Amino acid sequence: MLFPTLDFALFFVIVFLVAWELRRDMDARKLVLVLASYFFYGYWDMRFTLLLAGSSLLNYAAGRAIGGLNDGVTRKWVLGVAVVLNLGVLAFFKYYGFFLGSLADILTGLGIERDLPFLEVILPVGISFFTFQGISYLVDVYRRHVEASRSVLDIFLYISFFPQLVAGPIVRAAHFLPQLERTPHVNRRMASLAVVLILVGLFKKMVIANYLATELVDHVFFDPTAFGGGDLLLGVYGYAVQIYCDFSAYSDIAIGVAALLGYRFPRNFDHPYRASSLQEFWRRWHISLSTWLRDYLYIPLGGSRGSTFQTYRNLFLTMFLGGIWHGAAWTFVFWGAFHGAMLGIERALTRRWEAFAGNGNGNGYGGGVLGALMGVGRMIQGSIGTLLGIVLTFHLVCFAWIFFRAPTFSGAWSYLGGLFDWSQPAQFASPFIVGLIGLSLAAQFLPSGWAIGAGRLLRRAPWPTWGLLLGFGILAIEAMAPEGTAPFIYFQF
Repeated sequence: MLFPTLDFALFFVIVFLVAWELRRDMDARKLVLVLASYFFYGYWDMRFTLLLAGSSLLNYAAGRAIGGLNDGVTRKWVLGVAVVLNLGVLAFFKYYGFFLGSLADILTGLGIERDLPFLEVILPVGISFFTFQGISYLVDVYRRHVEASRSVLDIFLYISFFPQLVAGPIVRAAHFLPQLERTPHVNRRMASLAVVLILVGLFKKMVIANYLATELVDHVFFDPTAFGGGDLLLGVYGYAVQIYCDFSAYSDIAIGVAALLGYRFPRNFDHPYRASSLQEFWRRWHISLSTWLRDYLYIPLGGSRGSTFQTYRNLFLTMFLGGIWHGAAWTFVFWGAFHGAMLGIERALTRRWEAFAGNGNGNGYGGGVLGALMGVGRMIQGSIGTLLGIVLTFHLVCFAWIFFRAPTFSGAWSYLGGLFDWSQPAQFASPFIVGLIGLSLAAQFLPSGWAIGAGRLLRRAPWPTWGLLLGFGILAIEAMAPEGTAPFIYFQF
């Protein structure tokens, strides 16, 4: 079931009314939300609801076991076994075909022919997201950051809650489980922000992302050899905007839908394309995943506490494994490895520059008019440096997006090679496409709290105005959007 469809609208209206009718009976409300979430997930394939239930039962039982043990060694063993089981299920469904295909290629290259047990394995929607949520719950129980839940219903709802089930944000147990212990409520501030986020999310997905996909990106990435450098460059920028609008739209709608049901989700995107460094980019892009990788992978590996080599190794491994998390293909492996390597290089260059510039040793300009002029000059230089950092970071991200989007490794290299061939005139550089990309990138520099400000204005309006605005907004977006409803990009992860 997709968010921008009539099916979901009817589904949510029913869930919304029933959930708020049961707000005083918490167990009944949770049960209804669990059943609704399983219906939502089973809309694609009912068989996978068994996998979702199995994951929930495993993490509930393991959490109770870890929480009830005092022996550190035993607790660590239980945690290790549970994490391996979670990752084993994920690996089978997501990487079985990739690993077996890679093994077959290696054996063929060595002149060894073997019949390998290939199976047609269907990838369950959102398996990476609910697997990571389960692992984070177990680790947090082990670290005693959260108590093991005694309610199996709470764990089932935490793992399966439909707004973020298939594409995030990855919600921490310490953030969500305490909300299940309180009577839910929604005030005008939450509701007004939810309406804004839902409308913005629908516009980003149905209009911007879908138009760029159907009118530009799908064409140039399908056969990059058929287009010149102008179209291919425009296609890279178009995909950068498309994947941001597509993925952040899902997060916006998920946060808005959860808020209307009385639950708060963390922010998942914060204008990532205005980042002036890759480190800042990852603080702004898919925040729930980047912080998950930091807290459950980078820091346990040692973080920056060891030697310089160990720090760079940990950074590289974190991003490398983050790339593999995104998909079972060598293109994703390269994407993760590239980000890991560039983050290491950026860290090394930044430290060398700080040592050279002597940060923290005073400005060295003295006082008086000359000192003031030199200080202004340094501020201007800093602004130019920030601008150059934004441009460079954006293009490094775009370079990596080529491998993220290309269907094959050879296709990505063909795309890169075509960027240097400007002999063909651009076919897709229409005012509409160029304007859509340009305005979307310009919107990255809006104030971070603009949605809260828009919600504050809406908050003063009477309730009927909210309904009219939401209804009119949905109809207007539907009228502007291209035909058809494309799945969200991150459903495949």
